[in-house]
Amino acid sequence: MTGEGDRKDKNESRRIAIALIATLIILGIGAALIIPDMTQGFATAFSPGLGLKEAAVVAFFITVAVLIVFAVVSGDGLLGELQFMIAGFLVFFLIFWLMIAWIF
Repeated sequence: MTGEGDRKDKNESRRIAIALIATLIILGIGAALIIPDMTQGFATAFSPGLGLKEAAVVAFFITVAVLIVFAVVSGDGLLGELQFMIAGFLVFFLIFWLMIAWIF
């Protein structure tokens, strides 16, 4: 014999199950509708753009400009920080070069 509380729990669990199934169906329909747009967006994002040679030129000038700003702002003088500027140039150039080639 089931009591009144058991019937209420059973009805409530049925409502929750129906709501979950309806939510999953709606999410499935939404995913089916958006997948073609997502694949087109991925194809556009990963299409070839700027090559490594062009990116190297752009990265060189960006790196020189950034390091000139750093040297002017640092205030200690360029000769005292030359070894750090060279290492910084190489690191900045590598990062800028690969990021520009990858993103653009």
